[in-house]
Amino acid sequence: MEIFDSHTHINSTEFKDDIPDVIQRARALDVTEMLVLAYDQKSADVLCRLLDQSEKVYGACGCHPEDALKYDDRYEAQLRHYLSHKKMVAVGEIGLDYHCDVPKEAQFTALKKQISLAHELKLPISIHNRDSIEDCYHILKETNAAEYGGIMHSFNGDEQWAQKFLDLGFNLSYSGVCTFGNAKEVRQAILQTPLDRIMVETDAPYLTPLPFRGKMNEPAMTRYTLEFIASLLKIPAQKLAQATRENTKRVLKING
Repeated sequence: MEIFDSHTHINSTEFKDDIPDVIQRARALDVTEMLVLAYDQKSADVLCRLLDQSEKVYGACGCHPEDALKYDDRYEAQLRHYLSHKKMVAVGEIGLDYHCDVPKEAQFTALKKQISLAHELKLPISIHNRDSIEDCYHILKETNAAEYGGIMHSFNGDEQWAQKFLDLGFNLSYSGVCTFGNAKEVRQAILQTPLDRIMVETDAPYLTPLPFRGKMNEPAMTRYTLEFIASLLKIPAQKLAQATRENTKRVLKING
């Protein structure tokens, strides 16, 4: 079985002394590929070194909505520089986050500019949405955001919202959130997501799945989220692993 973690941050400071072991532990649990996302200059520099050193690790870079006020021409020029790396396969994570205190208009502007950049570079996007699902949907719809592929990272909406984003052309990636006791709506969304549109992720070091809540998340734990979802769908874990891996590679245009 080969599992693709479609969203992780092993380039964050939490892993600064442990990256080789993190990758080894992931592969020991059949997590053989991962998309690592950068969110600032430091994490992007770490990511570029990681991409040069590690097979089957791919990158994405973007301005997180928490940093939307920093997005200007200079920031975009730097973003273009990082995205020119041959193993950078997506723009992200980008989106909206109403849990932070960044003005909505600044978030809207940064998101729309980065969607335009992704379209120009013909790259897919990875979307962050927190407490902002309605506005996020409308912006993604009006900009035809998934023209070159799109991932709703750690999808946390209900089955009706799932269908709306599927209709826009997005794939839905599920994290350890789906294992939480209060995530009934997310589990209903999973049941409505076609097998050829579903992905799995960790969002490490965050969103650790049950029964490991309280511990720091890492890519190896994609295995437990995948097995949970497979049980929910009543299909073999091997079948789900193959489908989610193929879906992720298709959207990210890996190996053609």
